[in-house]
Amino acid sequence: MKISLNELGEAAVEFAKAGGDSTLNYFKKSFELERKADQSPVTNADREAEMIIRKKIQDNFPGHGIIGEEFGKENENSEIVWVLDPIDGTKSFIHGVPFYTTLIGVLVHNRPVAGVIYAPALGEMVSAVVGGGCFMNGEVVKVRECNKLSDATFLTTDVTSFEKFGLQKSMEELIGKTRLHRTWGDAYGHMMVATGRADIMIDAILHIWDAAALMPIITEAGGSYSDLNGNNSIETGNALSCNKLLKNEILNIFDQYR
Repeated sequence: MKISLNELGEAAVEFAKAGGDSTLNYFKKSFELERKADQSPVTNADREAEMIIRKKIQDNFPGHGIIGEEFGKENENSEIVWVLDPIDGTKSFIHGVPFYTTLIGVLVHNRPVAGVIYAPALGEMVSAVVGGGCFMNGEVVKVRECNKLSDATFLTTDVTSFEKFGLQKSMEELIGKTRLHRTWGDAYGHMMVATGRADIMIDAILHIWDAAALMPIITEAGGSYSDLNGNNSIETGNALSCNKLLKNEILNIFDQYR
């Protein structure tokens, strides 16, 4: 199979916009809300957006694999696999907060090679292809060159998740050492790091459909994407996005409390 990373990246942008824009038909309007088995929320907007993206992949790249949060796996052993989260930040979406995003990551031989984070309610799209740089709405973006935790802005999705995984002390120390902390979380927090508007984003828990888009975006923006053990993986269940100047000091904080 001949692979063009640029073609995949351009398609991911197109598909994310189509799926993401469909959510605006429901945002701050009427939608159907249900609870999954794990009690996490899902809406008809989530499902419709994923169906739109899946149809576009199937029409344009028949035989490619798909892993989606709402409709599961299809041809997941394919050479090329698309990983979808139609609404990352469903709780934000439900409450009319515009920080939710549509995520598409593309894997080639299980390696993340392209990613898109699209915030449809804000009109912000960040995209990257390995080796091609990172862009927000067509303009090159980079992580901020902050070299002191005391000057850094630290974001996370949910402070209670740190306690669940025995990371509470590390989180408290990081809050104490950074200039500012906020819960502008989910993928939007990683977008903030990639665009130089924040310096650290940590998710104590995330799934492959949350993570696949993030690694190419953060690394192509000149940053570091890893788990909290320093492994460059999208499948270990947690994530740290930051600039390379802060990475070791942050990881050391988590190491000392293990």
